[in-house]
Amino acid sequence: MDHSRTRASARFGAALLAAAAMLFAFAFSASCGDTSKKPGCKVDKDCKSPQVCAANKCVECTTDDQCAKGKHCSANACVVKAQCEHDDQCAAGQVCQAGTCKACAADSECGPGGTCQAGSCQRPKKCATDNQCADDEDCKDGVCHKATAPITDGVCPLSTVYFTYDSSGIEASERDRLDANNTCITKTKGKAVFLVGHTDTSGTEEYNIALSERRAQAAADYLARLGTDPARLQVVPKGETEPSGLGDDKDRRVEFQWH
Repeated sequence: MDHSRTRASARFGAALLAAAAMLFAFAFSASCGDTSKKPGCKVDKDCKSPQVCAANKCVECTTDDQCAKGKHCSANACVVKAQCEHDDQCAAGQVCQAGTCKACAADSECGPGGTCQAGSCQRPKKCATDNQCADDEDCKDGVCHKATAPITDGVCPLSTVYFTYDSSGIEASERDRLDANNTCITKTKGKAVFLVGHTDTSGTEEYNIALSERRAQAAADYLARLGTDPARLQVVPKGETEPSGLGDDKDRRVEFQWH
């Protein structure tokens, strides 16, 4: 028997089998709609209803009217609409935090000149001149202050900002507070600011430390975009170690401290 011819035939047969397998794999992937090198969709009908086509990808939505009532389209996903974006959209005395109207927990949540009494903000009257205030008040920073109010240490108060569950995104409701913090920090020279991040007790300690750092960094980045010198900002992640004692929604926060 010619063994060399037999071995050659075997190798040839193996090569044919390998080539056939490759052809089969190619045909199978094509028949299954392999789209790794081509767009996932071109028009809405290419997507499974109710998805729509956006930038060659099937997504949940591109406009608010494609979402159910009570939701709006954000980053191509239907999410629950925020209850509020500004304090004046809430009932008297309440504050808008992380998109929800809530009772206040501290004076710093009530804006310039405001105080928190039994969970309700007592806000000063807005003004442009002293004549718009009471006889014993002066107009300062756009609001009426008692002329006999005690003098502070020369620095303006910085507001705490709040976050939704498991998120480090800056909610629209927190932008007014960050805008005010930026103005305050910019006009107060020679002081640094600690941005102290906190979480609720959901998740592991390690995860919460990382989440609190992301929250504080997000606030620092936002302030830097507004014009605050980043060198004056220091991120301090605390995780779940310093609860507010007022519930989970008050624990998901970043506090600002002068140093």
